[in-house]
Amino acid sequence: MAKVEENKTRKAASEKQVSGREESEFEKRVLQVDRVARTVRGGKRIRFRALVIMGNRAGKVGIGIGKAAEVVDAVSKASKIAQKELIDVKIVNETIPYKIELKMGSTHIILKPAKPGTSIVAGGAIRVICELAGIKNVVAKILGSANKINNSKATIEALKRLAK
Repeated sequence: MAKVEENKTRKAASEKQVSGREESEFEKRVLQVDRVARTVRGGKRIRFRALVIMGNRAGKVGIGIGKAAEVVDAVSKASKIAQKELIDVKIVNETIPYKIELKMGSTHIILKPAKPGTSIVAGGAIRVICELAGIKNVVAKILGSANKINNSKATIEALKRLAK
């Protein structure tokens, strides 16, 4: 009996190795990929920067920023960072418990709880973060900045403050 179970676990592990990917409870979404260049002697050195949002749609979400010479490497680095930076989000009746307003750098973010059925009324980075965190009803506004990295960091900080 134990041998049969052991064979099943080996088979499952080998299937994961064959597919090349491990199944994860977290969903990741690449929000932005930028080509960044720095000038060095003899020309420009080009790298890629990726912004990845990772969440389990059940109260955990994180962001990661990774840089590498290839896009795939930048995304994988950002994913590892996002996995390490996960935070718990306080969700009450599929929304946030109360209104929060946060000014961080040039970004000003407003998050308000919403009635059931409202859905996510937000743009850009806030929408993706709220979806992956598992917040189903929220009204949000970004003021002052169009920078996705700063908006993401400010949204994560606002959600951290909700948990306190």
